[in-house]
Amino acid sequence: MDPFFIKAVQLLLSLSILIVLHELGHFIPAKLFKTRVEKFYLFFDVKFSLFKKKIGDTVYGIGWLPLGGYVKISGMIDESMDKEQMAKPPQPWEFRSKPAWQRLIIMLGGVTVNIVLGFLIYMMVLFVYGENYLSPKVFDNGLKSAEIMKDYGFMDGDKILSVDGEPLQSQIDINKYLLLRDVSTVEVEHPTGRSETLLIPEDIGQELFQSGSFQPFSPIKKPMIDSVLADSPADKAGLKKGDMITSVNGEKINYWHEFRKKIQDNKGVPVEVTYTSAPQENPGLDRELAAEGLGKVNVTADEDGLIGVITSAVSAEDILTKSYSFGESIGAGFDFAYWTLHDYVAQFKYVFTKKGATQVGGFGAIGSLFPDAWDWKAFWTTTAFISIILAFMNILPIPALDGGHVMFLLYEMISGRKPNEKVMEYAQMVGFFILIALVLFANGNDVYRWLTGG
Repeated sequence: MDPFFIKAVQLLLSLSILIVLHELGHFIPAKLFKTRVEKFYLFFDVKFSLFKKKIGDTVYGIGWLPLGGYVKISGMIDESMDKEQMAKPPQPWEFRSKPAWQRLIIMLGGVTVNIVLGFLIYMMVLFVYGENYLSPKVFDNGLKSAEIMKDYGFMDGDKILSVDGEPLQSQIDINKYLLLRDVSTVEVEHPTGRSETLLIPEDIGQELFQSGSFQPFSPIKKPMIDSVLADSPADKAGLKKGDMITSVNGEKINYWHEFRKKIQDNKGVPVEVTYTSAPQENPGLDRELAAEGLGKVNVTADEDGLIGVITSAVSAEDILTKSYSFGESIGAGFDFAYWTLHDYVAQFKYVFTKKGATQVGGFGAIGSLFPDAWDWKAFWTTTAFISIILAFMNILPIPALDGGHVMFLLYEMISGRKPNEKVMEYAQMVGFFILIALVLFANGNDVYRWLTGG
């Protein structure tokens, strides 16, 4: 089945679940406080609905525009801009007639459901599937450090002992910590065996982001080829999967990053690559070299410094699973949800930069979070992540979002005065146009990346 179709179905199912439950978060407290709900819709019903049925005072339906959903609550200034209703005297069943604390609970209901749902899904996933982590042996050769980090004392082959005095579950988590969390010190063990505590500047995240070093550390891997691209320079030269690089132009190669650097330093120029390979798998080997299990080829990198070989720092056997009891999954699920929200909020500081603005994505970016093949664990984990995102985005103090309504309600509760309805109407209109602009911008970025292959 087409991967695009699989991703689209997963995205549609995930959003449908989240939208219905989010709107239920508003619907249920509204009903509890005897507030009339006129409509409950999955997706938007601009001009017409795919389905609708009235039960009691509420019309339940499915719209045709899958950009969200809504509940229309009587006596509330919302995206429907029903000025006719608001011009009439307030009725006991209307939102505007209820005490401020009840209205606040109704408005916070959707965000609360998204947060709780994210926690419950993470808890379920950890209990049913466990948590994957990298085997410590992946880091036996230490980490390859980006040049930008070497200015702060890091070296190729370093092993991370602790961050701010706390050990990491996996050494590769250092990338996430540097970009999204406040890190002051990192204790490392250098290849010489000497331990050192390195000081980290406060703006290290911005520095890494602006330089494009989103993964400044990666596991060091032996120089073995995992796959060769068809018709690439390496394929034409005779390199094959499983070949272990031993030297380039007579200089010994110990690790993959050394091999990559040699190739990139000589792009456009033929280089002599020596490697070990089983003779029966490559009968074209030089006979003298074959006796030693060696092969030698000349290969020329393209203008990008690539020859068409791929290695993987992690293999299937390197991925281990930590199991959780039901009780353990509760605490672990809460931690997972908390840090997911924390890290998502933390990365928002990059959005308000020129480079960050280009990274904003819409439905295409969200859909790309799902795997090409159906996988329930991946589906639920991604759905939990999107639920956390929706909670944060909805609580932003932008009129037309839940957070905008909460902002006005808090003003009313603190000042003791209701905001002017005309002010709220205009604010709702401005907020709505801001949201439309953001949606167009984010999805425009998706289209641009698709057209340019970025």
